[in-house]
Amino acid sequence: MPLITSAVVALPNIDANKLTPSQLQSANDLVLADLASSGVDTNIPHPSIPNFPEAQFTPLIAAAHARLAASEPKTSALDLSRYEALDTPSSGSDSQTWTTALRRAATSAQYLRARETNLGLLEAYGKNAWLVGNSHLEDELKTLEKEVAEKRIEMESVAQERRESEAAVAAEMQSLENTWRQGVGRMLETQAAAEKLRLEILERKRQGATV
Repeated sequence: MPLITSAVVALPNIDANKLTPSQLQSANDLVLADLASSGVDTNIPHPSIPNFPEAQFTPLIAAAHARLAASEPKTSALDLSRYEALDTPSSGSDSQTWTTALRRAATSAQYLRARETNLGLLEAYGKNAWLVGNSHLEDELKTLEKEVAEKRIEMESVAQERRESEAAVAAEMQSLENTWRQGVGRMLETQAAAEKLRLEILERKRQGATV
């Protein structure tokens, strides 16, 4: 159940902005002054507003944030050392060094051979896969554009219905507003007449008491 269940009662199509910029600024100043006098801190969110969830970053993003915070230079995401030629051991190296270098060279050759095979497969079949992927993306884009167009038409229909509804009650609202203003004016006139009568009664009581 929501904490706030208020409804919007504004009628923007028939309610004219009757406040001048200076009056609006004066009203805002009064609101801010009232908040300051009541001790309300505008920097603290209202208790009914839920707290923002704490961000949970992956280790990779956290490491990137730490690198940016430390102003460290950007590193390459690819390890290019595997594509570099291995250094040949010196002529005076022992057999263990040559064996290790030979194993590394065999591993590098096997990796490069696999890369060559994969690149060949990509060249032969990658184009079709890329075109099929683009076709799927185009279909998805068309579906989303259709949904957006339908929602836009729906929004325009709702806005038109709102304008027509407000226009249908505009005269009634104006009549009710005039009646309300007349009622308030008559109430003030009645209060003023009652106060005047009360003062006259008090004055006559004073005159009667002095006779």
